[in-house]
Amino acid sequence: MSSGPCPTAHEDSQPARPLPLAPAAVTAWELPATYPPFAALLFVPAAWLPVAALKLLFLVGNTALCGLLLHLSCRLAGLRLRPRRLCAATALALWLEPVFQTVVFGQINLAVACLVLWDLTRPRGAPGRGVALGVAAGIKLTPVFFVAYLFVVGRTREAVTALGAFAGTVLAGVLVLPGAGVDFWTRRVFETGRVGKAWIVDNQSLQGLLARALHTAEPGLTWAVPAALTAAGGLWLIRRTPDGPRAVLLAAFTTLLVCPISWSHHWVWCVPLLVLLVAVGRPRPAAAVAALFTARTFWLLPHHGDLDLRLPWWQQPLASPYTLLALVLPLLLSTRLSTRTEVPPPRPEVDSPHGTNLAEQDDRRPAHPRAGRALPRR
Repeated sequence: MSSGPCPTAHEDSQPARPLPLAPAAVTAWELPATYPPFAALLFVPAAWLPVAALKLLFLVGNTALCGLLLHLSCRLAGLRLRPRRLCAATALALWLEPVFQTVVFGQINLAVACLVLWDLTRPRGAPGRGVALGVAAGIKLTPVFFVAYLFVVGRTREAVTALGAFAGTVLAGVLVLPGAGVDFWTRRVFETGRVGKAWIVDNQSLQGLLARALHTAEPGLTWAVPAALTAAGGLWLIRRTPDGPRAVLLAAFTTLLVCPISWSHHWVWCVPLLVLLVAVGRPRPAAAVAALFTARTFWLLPHHGDLDLRLPWWQQPLASPYTLLALVLPLLLSTRLSTRTEVPPPRPEVDSPHGTNLAEQDDRRPAHPRAGRALPRR
């Protein structure tokens, strides 16, 4: 419900009374409720558990979701991981800063990413493709950009299905919580400042980078125009991307860039990025990306009070490492991965921008000079 730790149960001895969602706040930091009312309905069972049990549930659940995200990332990239290696990879992935923060804060980023990635990698003809994506958007809004991705790559039926599922979550929230539903969708959804201060180092979006670089708390059009251009450019690149995995990652990282607030724990999409780099036999870029997402450089900088706004020029890259990576990611994905021949079968049925799955594309491509070389055992 909030931008920080998960909601906790009421410990008051007085009977609980329903409160409007918008003014509601949780934890010692008084973090406001910022998710749609539909998400509040899903979080209700959390209030039935003791706090200690709730913490344990989120710890175990997020650890399991990390493993699931790795599995889905392998399916996206066409990799097979044995159970032992999957467990080992999960243990390592938990040290990635976005994953670690998600687990510590009891956040739902891993769950949302799994919903989106599971839906996008389902085989052709699977019933209800697009529903899980629409539900994910109804929980946390940001996956809505993937609907635009589906339209751009020609998966129109899935896009329409996702929009219908999203509309269903909006309707459910309004019907069960009419006051909060109308208030959120007519007013609160536009109040991005309620989510948090854009300039603090926790925010790794394009707006956060510009606010810190320009030493201004309100970038305004200085951010809005580049964000719109970034979104348009991301969709253009997605349309021109020859395979599904890269297009999915471009959509994910474009979303993180253009959102007003992308807290560091939102960047769990680093997991499928690392898997794809490993799958195509790029160990050095994979090691560099892994180092970037474990270094936690922005937490080492002065960030108490408004010190985030006074960082000197040489500290700016350390304050926005995820943002800078996302900005150069299209170059990395378009050049470094342009000859992806090392991925072993089976291929996932992820649609390309032209409506063809990856396996069908590979049948038409000319053989790579090293195609006959034996593949390493994984």
